[in-house]
Amino acid sequence: MANDPYARWGKWPISVLTWALFPTVLLLALASPTLAQAPAAFYRQNCAACHSIGGGPRVGPDLKDVSTRRDRAWLVRFLENPKTVIDSGDAYARELVAKSHGLVMPAVKGLDQSKTEAMLDYIDTQSKPGQAGGSGKKAVEERAFTAADVERGKEIVLGGRQLSGGGAPCISCHTLRDLSGLGGGRLGPDLTRSYERLGGASSMKSWLASPPTPTMHAAYRAHTFTPAEILALVAYFESASGQDTAHPAPKHSLPFLTSLLIGLGGSLIGLVLLDEFWRKRFRAVRRPLVAKRKG
Repeated sequence: MANDPYARWGKWPISVLTWALFPTVLLLALASPTLAQAPAAFYRQNCAACHSIGGGPRVGPDLKDVSTRRDRAWLVRFLENPKTVIDSGDAYARELVAKSHGLVMPAVKGLDQSKTEAMLDYIDTQSKPGQAGGSGKKAVEERAFTAADVERGKEIVLGGRQLSGGGAPCISCHTLRDLSGLGGGRLGPDLTRSYERLGGASSMKSWLASPPTPTMHAAYRAHTFTPAEILALVAYFESASGQDTAHPAPKHSLPFLTSLLIGLGGSLIGLVLLDEFWRKRFRAVRRPLVAKRKG
């Protein structure tokens, strides 16, 4: 016992080892659920707006059993850069674009190969019988739209009704036929035909529940729409789309020229007013001094 090199430590080696490993064990325990939930959260934030897993096509195709339609290498390549695959002339990729009303899937920011593989594994898991499909979103009420729904949606779009999440009204970045030629923003596309472009009510509800485009995602990530607001917006856009089909509004083909002419006209008016004010400027000091010098 006297020659035992560890005798003097008593129980310290076990205690020291336990406390040394405790932070690592704790981090692993906390990280494990996070790692398991990461693909689900990523899917809800970036994919659920346009795709379902077993719920039928939305803006994009249903992803259930997608691994049986294309091999893993093709899926990884497409998810990492959809436009590159489409531009390469890939027949299946072009077919997907045609079925999605001409919309091209944007590249998902931060999606590298490891995340892509994890996403595909998650989709495969959710494709199995008995799974919920990974939506995780509160469902929007399914019923026929009313005139009151349309009116509420219009108020939200035009800023007359504040969004409960504090988000900006649609006209901050978009225009549509209910606005005059110079009304609304130009950052985003015209929303008049958005109902048709997104493929109808179901797809539009999913899109608004979690907008996937970079600009919309940044603007509404912390200001999400409520199910009631989504219902009202979809009702209004459906109405606007129908009106546009029946009575097409003239396109503003020269918005830049119009703005330029207005700007030039305003500048000319400003110069005329400035000249008028300058001729009537205060001269009570200057004139006496000039007259005195001449005298």
